[in-house]
Amino acid sequence: MPDAPDLLPDAAELTRIRRRTLWLLSSGQILGGIAFGATISLGAILATELSGDEAFSGWATAAVTLGAAAFAIPLAALARRSGRRPALAAGLSVALIGVLLVIGAVAAASFPLLLAGVVLIGAGQAANLQSRFAAADLATDSSRGRDISVVVWATTVGAVLGPNLVGPGQALGDLVGMPPLTGPYLFTIVAQVLAVILYVAALRPDPLLLAQRLVARAAAGAAPRIARADRPVAARYAILAIAASHGTMVAVMAMTPVHLVHHGASLTIVGLTISLHIAGMYALSPVFGILADRIGRVATVLLGQGLLAASLLVSGLGQSANTAVTIGLVLLGLGWSASTVAGAALLVETSSEAMRTRRQGRSDLAMNLVGAAGAILAGVILGWIGFGGLAFVTLALVIVVVAASPLARTRREAA
Repeated sequence: MPDAPDLLPDAAELTRIRRRTLWLLSSGQILGGIAFGATISLGAILATELSGDEAFSGWATAAVTLGAAAFAIPLAALARRSGRRPALAAGLSVALIGVLLVIGAVAAASFPLLLAGVVLIGAGQAANLQSRFAAADLATDSSRGRDISVVVWATTVGAVLGPNLVGPGQALGDLVGMPPLTGPYLFTIVAQVLAVILYVAALRPDPLLLAQRLVARAAAGAAPRIARADRPVAARYAILAIAASHGTMVAVMAMTPVHLVHHGASLTIVGLTISLHIAGMYALSPVFGILADRIGRVATVLLGQGLLAASLLVSGLGQSANTAVTIGLVLLGLGWSASTVAGAALLVETSSEAMRTRRQGRSDLAMNLVGAAGAILAGVILGWIGFGGLAFVTLALVIVVVAASPLARTRREAA
């Protein structure tokens, strides 16, 4: 369906467009998740192989996180000017170039080229993060949390499928003569290309451009109302909640495999723990989206902080028991899910149409930078005072989000 600047849908047509947009964004998120999952699975291995030092194994994860941060604001600015369709397609296209650079880096045995490629792959992650805001472009107060959560939930499929395609991808890569360990990127390339085609060809009308037209006409009563008054203080709180929750999650999750191995856990236990954690992050996001719509965004953010606090206490006090750490990681994922889904909904509805994409870019930038800092500092803290100490130190971020929550409350959210 082409974008038609002079035509605006009625309420029923807008609902149909919104649902179709959610389906398309969810499909793109699955494809993007497949691509990203394979990248994360191979990044540490390739970094170790090309650098010749295990100390550099984490640099690939850091590079993709910094890449996502670097592209967050440019992609948001592009969306503001031209719409979600070119912004999402551009992010995934840059990531595709990054994948090709990674393959070339392995063939040339170049560690710097590998890092450059992984930084570009971060653009794909930035686009995937932007998808959840795209889901809210046409949402109303009664559907905003649920719409965001549906796209977040779709990430589950890609996150599960991506790492499991490594084995088949390697076999296929060996068959066609690709450099060692790069075969799985064949699936990444296919998934990225399909996602770009999907967005360019099918994401019509563009949800952000349509939302901009609706907002312009709503003041005259000529279109359904999808925007609210600008509330910058509450918007800053939403950014704080999203970034702090992400930093809490990354800091503890990144160090959990190291802690479990040091306490004698098998790789099977480590894998199961991380899988359950990922399930906690995404599988119940629709539940938290519904809660955000029904009991309020701030109330759901605080529920998420309660889950994060419970996670940190269980993990810290039970650090010597694998079962307690696993339970803590599941709670960690649930707390992250509740806080980020509700926080994203709060950011959208407290930002005027003129400020939305700019703040969304800032939020994704802050989220990725805090996550990267959390992963780096977590290793230092782990070596200093152990896993339990890390959990208790990280609790400070939860306290900050809870203490600042009165800044974001409205009558509806306080009810």
